[in-house]
Amino acid sequence: MSKAEKLAKATFSDQDLQDISAAISTFEGRTSGEIVISFNTTSHNQPYKSAKRIFEKAKLFETKERNATLIVLFLSEQKFAVYGDVGIHEKVPVDFWEDTVDEMRTQFSQGNMREGLLAGINKLGENLATYFPVSDADVNELNDDIKFGAGDE
Repeated sequence: MSKAEKLAKATFSDQDLQDISAAISTFEGRTSGEIVISFNTTSHNQPYKSAKRIFEKAKLFETKERNATLIVLFLSEQKFAVYGDVGIHEKVPVDFWEDTVDEMRTQFSQGNMREGLLAGINKLGENLATYFPVSDADVNELNDDIKFGAGDE
């Protein structure tokens, strides 16, 4: 078990992780957008830059509509980042990302890690359904499994 996975399991119960996976499935049932959750240990105090590197390393940009989002929690630092692909940036309003991050930050600052992550997933799902509605031809392009140490360990 990686250090990131150990930290995640110390922070989140097995039920929490199941709820997070279920929220991803629900999210992807409402939109063609994709979401990936990654638990890592450190961003070396550069959460956004590290999230971008993880996004690129995992090739999350390979979705048809370039509409993948990565949420990374850097558990040793108690930091997080949300990184979305260019297809999303081209369609959403300027405050789209800030609203999601603010909602997550509020929950995290109160020690509500599960609720913060679920709030972020749900906010993304609600908003992306507007810009990237699901179609009959929609295919799940990215694996929905939670990643542990998917970049900076």
